[in-house]
This record gives sequence, C-alpha cells and structure tokens, in this order.
Amino acid sequence: MQSMFAPASQDAVALARFAWIACGGAALAFITVMVLLALALRRGGPAPGWRRTLAFAVLVPGGALAALFAYATWGDTPSGSPDGGAPSAAMQADALVIRVTARMWWWEVRYPGPGGGIALANELHVPAGRTVWLALDSADVIHTFWVPALAGKVDMVPGKVHHLPLAALRPGVWRGQCAEYCGLQHARMALHVVAQPPAQFDDWLARQAMPVAGEARHAAARALFVRRCAVCHTVRGVDAARVEGGPAGPDLTHVASRLALGAGALPNGPGAMAAWLAAPHRYKQGIRMPDPQLAAADVAALAAWLVTLQ
Repeated sequence: MQSMFAPASQDAVALARFAWIACGGAALAFITVMVLLALALRRGGPAPGWRRTLAFAVLVPGGALAALFAYATWGDTPSGSPDGGAPSAAMQADALVIRVTARMWWWEVRYPGPGGGIALANELHVPAGRTVWLALDSADVIHTFWVPALAGKVDMVPGKVHHLPLAALRPGVWRGQCAEYCGLQHARMALHVVAQPPAQFDDWLARQAMPVAGEARHAAARALFVRRCAVCHTVRGVDAARVEGGPAGPDLTHVASRLALGAGALPNGPGAMAAWLAAPHRYKQGIRMPDPQLAAADVAALAAWLVTLQ
C-alpha cells in the first residue's frame, strides 16, 4: 500500500496526524471563504472597508498558518533529524545501517557484510519492531526517497549522504516511490519495503549473503550471462569480471526472490522474466539497459536459469 493515511510507523502516525489537521484547516478555510462570498453576493452593496478586508485576508489565514507552524514545531513530530544527520555514536554501535543508492531509474540496496556488503535492487527488507538507519545517496541526479506509510520524504543528493531512521510497527509490505522528478521513467521508479519478524529477517539476510548454487543443466545459460550480461550485472557465485567504472546494473544474485522486476515495471511472476529479457524497453522506455536482441531460445534458457535464483 502507498498511502500516508495508513501509517505503519510512529513517524508516519505523526505525519498522518499533521496531514489530517492540515486538510481539516484547508477545508475549514475553503468553507469560510465560500460562505462569505455567498453572503457578499446575496447582500450586494459597497465593498467592505479596509479593516474588514485586513481581518479576513491577513489575520484569519495568518492565524491558521501560525497554529500549523506551532504544531509542526512543538507538537507530535517525526523522530528523524530534518538535517539528515548521521546516527549518534551510541546508536551506531548496534544499529543496522542499510545504504540505499538511487539511480536512474532503480534503487540499489546494500546491507553491511564482507566484500562490500550484500547488494539487492528495488527491495528493502527490515526487521519489524526494530529501528534501522537508512544511508541515502544518489549516483546521478537528485532523487527523493518516500515510503508514505513509513516515513516522510528525504532528498537524495549526489555527493551527500542523508540518514533516515525507519521502524515498521508490524510485518507487512509497503510501496515506496521516488518523489523528485528525475527523468523519463521517474513514475516507474518504485521500491518495496518488506518488514519481517526479526527471526525471519535474520534467516532472509543469511540466505541473501550466500552465492547461488550452480546446476549443470543451466551451464549454457550461465555462460550466456557471462558473455552478454556480466559487463553490467553481478550474480555472486558465477565467475565473471565486471568492467570497473562501467555501467552498473542491479545485482541479480537472488533476483527470483524479489516482488517485481524493473523497479516495479513488472510483477515477478511466471513469464515475467522472459518478457523482460526479450523486450525491456517495451516495459520501461529509456532505461540504460541496451536491447539484448537475444534469440528466442537464448531468452528461454536465460530466463529458466534466472528464475531459479531464489
């Protein structure tokens, strides 16, 4: 679900409450203006004096804005630091810090671990009931991280890292979205946040850290991957040399376990992998993945292997 009015964290509860207050204030102001307009049209006569105009045009909206400012400043506000400050030293000692890097037009998610960490794409798993810290940055242009049910918006600026605390109250799946226009496929730059019970999360993270086990029947598909795909993509457990400094695509080590392909462009179900490999630009125009121009037999072989990467 992607709605700030269905909050699933304490910060989102505070934001939803403020949003309801703001909506109520806007509705009240609209109704007041319409009533005054109706009365003026009904009564006719000369225009009101400057004192009445000042009262209704300045003092009333000014008072409403002042009340909202006071609530936002001293009321029930989210716990995240608005300046994007890093977690304190006390928090960092036992905090799980997950790096989320925005790219045109997908999300790289990296968990701490040996060898540069555990890389995923377009899916963020967190333990329910526990605060994690997201280290947010961008690899190209300005993006904005926004999962309405869990947190407010945070800009992701190239060359800077902003930190955001995230704590889901319960297990569930929530959809996020880039909230800053970033190019042609901005609208299809989705992210799924999956909150799991802590024990399930630990098991999931342990599985994600493992390289894939190769099967002899997919040897030809793996060889095809090394020749055609490994310049940009990685599958841990498959020997291939990515070009350092070259174009970076999503890590595909456990791609079959994800909810969607192409940052939400396609649900990850039967036939989706083959459809994406055959014509990625049909589902997401302008992406940096070149048209692979694979033969139908190669598409089928490669898809049959990738769907086993759980």
